[in-house]
Amino acid sequence: MIDQELISRSPLRILEKSTCGGVGKGNIGIIAARKGVGKTACLVHIATDQLIQGKNIIHVSFAANTANIVSWYDNIFKEIANRYKVGGAMDIYDRITKNRVIMNFKQDGLTICRILSSLKSMIRDGDFATDVVVVDGYDFSKSNAGEFAEFKAFAEELQVELWFSATTHRDAPEKDDKGVPLALSAFMASTAILILMAPRDGYVHLQLVKDHDIFPSPASLHLKLDPQVMLIAEESGA
Repeated sequence: MIDQELISRSPLRILEKSTCGGVGKGNIGIIAARKGVGKTACLVHIATDQLIQGKNIIHVSFAANTANIVSWYDNIFKEIANRYKVGGAMDIYDRITKNRVIMNFKQDGLTICRILSSLKSMIRDGDFATDVVVVDGYDFSKSNAGEFAEFKAFAEELQVELWFSATTHRDAPEKDDKGVPLALSAFMASTAILILMAPRDGYVHLQLVKDHDIFPSPASLHLKLDPQVMLIAEESGA
């Protein structure tokens, strides 16, 4: 069994404590930022934290090359192991990666129904009881509230937690009166947690905008992404 101290000391426990227990089964969380800020690193760190806890993960990618995803997991776990001086790190890594499945889709030409059908087939027919699904590279500009609601229905039906990354654009910084980027406003009805990432003072700070029914959220996550090692870390003084 992996040392419980490694789990308890993870900065992601702050995310759970700062929100209503985190995203939770049957719900969706979104991490949004401009391209290149570190959304994939955040998703992989969240997924790796779940793997360390012994949970099963499906990583859905809409990228053309999934080889980079494996490298992300390799690098993130190595940085976690180095930070906490984990003994037998590679044995642990080999064990937890058996609980991870990577699936690749092209958003163009595939319906949400077909994508979700493939996920259900992996979970049910493939006998892969899944706790968390992370979705990277999904283009919200090609989607709509109705399609996104299908992901929410899927999460509720299978009682899984979904995390999405969403790209915001430098030339469209406008937000609605709740602090949500206008490009994501239409999707909030199906979203439990929205976190925005913004570079500042050499780090990428995580801002909690929506926390379930608390909208906008007054809470502070006290979390930041260290761009040097691409790990989520606790802010000093938090």
